[in-house]
Amino acid sequence: MITLPEIKHVIAIASGKGGVGKSTLAVNLALALMLEEQKTGLLDADLYGPSIPLMLGISEKPPESENHLLPIEKYHLKTMSIGYFLSTDQPAIWRGPMVSKYLQELCQSTQWGKLDFLVIDLPPGTGDIQLTLSQKIRTTGAVIITTPQDVALLDAKKAIKMFEKVNVPVLGVVENMSTHICSQCGHEEDIFGKNGADKLIDVFHTEILGKLPLDKSIRENTDNGVPSVISDPVSKISLLYREIAKKIIRKLEVREKIQTKIPGVQKI
Repeated sequence: MITLPEIKHVIAIASGKGGVGKSTLAVNLALALMLEEQKTGLLDADLYGPSIPLMLGISEKPPESENHLLPIEKYHLKTMSIGYFLSTDQPAIWRGPMVSKYLQELCQSTQWGKLDFLVIDLPPGTGDIQLTLSQKIRTTGAVIITTPQDVALLDAKKAIKMFEKVNVPVLGVVENMSTHICSQCGHEEDIFGKNGADKLIDVFHTEILGKLPLDKSIRENTDNGVPSVISDPVSKISLLYREIAKKIIRKLEVREKIQTKIPGVQKI
């Protein structure tokens, strides 16, 4: 088990399938937590397709200090990604055991310092990296991201069940691309279906942490290396991310209070 004694909470951002906006959520959520006065780090564990460097506009390699890696700070957020060590067109052609090894090394070799939150952007699916995280890193909880359509919900269910089997609490679900907002007239349309994530709530006894629209500005901001939460902290989009962050903070505060009142219950 990897010990991270200076990190209070480790939060996994996961999805059952790709293309649902998981990394965009991870970046904006980490920055939103930071804006809520939480010392936060972001680990890009999507080793096959690291996108955090692009989304944060980072091109340099992390410095080393006595066989340790120093995280790169951007917007006061501490970050680490395998993408910092690869050229933009270089694929990571690794088998499962090597992927798990690199994840452990990135996490353990990085000098994170004291953090309230370490947000981990997982790759899509339910494979080796997800299992390594649950077995080797003490994880506070997972946030599942999905889009409203049935094909995405099917894979989101698998992700939730995987975390249940490895005893990682699911903190809630974020429905991305909930509606489409026209950049010309502002009209909203449910192009991927309506209230799809609501179908997960009763079945898995979880909650919806937030619903985010398919908005052109979100893509533009991450492509430019200035995520929405930073480019316009008081915009409607940014406030949605910040509300998700607040819900996670409140949920963990309530959990800690309950645990301190119950004898024999180990604190997270």
